[in-house]
Amino acid sequence: MKTFGQRIRELREAKDMSLREFARKLGELSPPFVSDVELGRRFPSEKVLEKMAHVLGVTVGELQKYDSRAPIEDLKRLAASDPVYGFALRKVADGEISAEDILKLASKKTFKK
Repeated sequence: MKTFGQRIRELREAKDMSLREFARKLGELSPPFVSDVELGRRFPSEKVLEKMAHVLGVTVGELQKYDSRAPIEDLKRLAASDPVYGFALRKVADGEISAEDILKLASKKTFKK
């Protein structure tokens, strides 16, 4: 599955638009910021996301389908409900455990309903 940044780049390139041109059309955004978005290092605000969708000729919903991040409020609530979640999230954020490691572990676990 494509990442959010990969989808942005794909749509931009389909419009034969350079990174600089895209950043210029978005307003006060720098090409390095847009590059960081495409590389998955940063995510745009709701306002910037709306501008991106408009410039790329798609809906905000189309772009949001590729955003795999959990809503920050959900993560905060989860960490507040059990400190172990907060500890685990910190391990991921610090790079001690990769997202791939978590997915591998989750695929091995059998969940009871």
